[in-house]
Amino acid sequence: MGFNYASVASGSCGNCHYIGFEGTGILVDAGLSGKKVRENLESIDIGMDGLKAILITHEHVDHIKGAGILSRKHDIPIYANARTWQEMGDKLGKVSPENIQVFETGRSFDIGSLRIKAFGIHHDAADPVGFCIDNGKKKLSIATDTGCICDEIRGQLHDSDIVVLESNHDVEMLKMGAYPYHLKRRILSSSGHLSNEDAASFCVELANEGVKRILLAHLSRENNFPELAYETVVGTLKMKGIENINIEVLLRQQASKLYSI
Repeated sequence: MGFNYASVASGSCGNCHYIGFEGTGILVDAGLSGKKVRENLESIDIGMDGLKAILITHEHVDHIKGAGILSRKHDIPIYANARTWQEMGDKLGKVSPENIQVFETGRSFDIGSLRIKAFGIHHDAADPVGFCIDNGKKKLSIATDTGCICDEIRGQLHDSDIVVLESNHDVEMLKMGAYPYHLKRRILSSSGHLSNEDAASFCVELANEGVKRILLAHLSRENNFPELAYETVVGTLKMKGIENINIEVLLRQQASKLYSI
């Protein structure tokens, strides 16, 4: 039996993902206002009552903005590793002690009938992670905010039924754009963000491992646009003779459709 996934929003201005199974709903990140999270969930007929957890990938504001208010208003536990809690604790406002949950990167834990595993990624944050979420039969993996793909990330994602993968920027748009040099250098670094080209190369690997659906996420507002990310990835796959894979782009400000995995 599968479970449900939706992007609540995905982009450089805010990120949030919904996963639901057997009455248990979880959010991965809450980088929008609490009001916007609720509105976007309601737009795909998901209420707040079933939410049992907010999982945090890292402490940057576009991933935690609404986490504190949602936890307070709806009594939702927030899960993050110890170093992320150290960095974001004073940014969330007051969180009830019972809603401060600490996981260990690399060790699995359960929320309802869902098994969660956090794995390390490469980003300029305290201890950033991606997540694999499965119910024993189907597996969803989320890997955004990583400047490169290493063997550990490959090993975590290769057997996924669906992968949410960063496709943050077009390299030439970034280089020619208005960002200051230090910011361009940060984004292009191995602890920055995946480019469309990097995402395309990894999509070839994932497709060859049998992954059938990849959702491109965390697109930059200034240095990318959905059509370019899509065409870069699909064009690379076609060049490699790969066509039996579904590629879609998640939008920055609105919820996606509800996927059944």
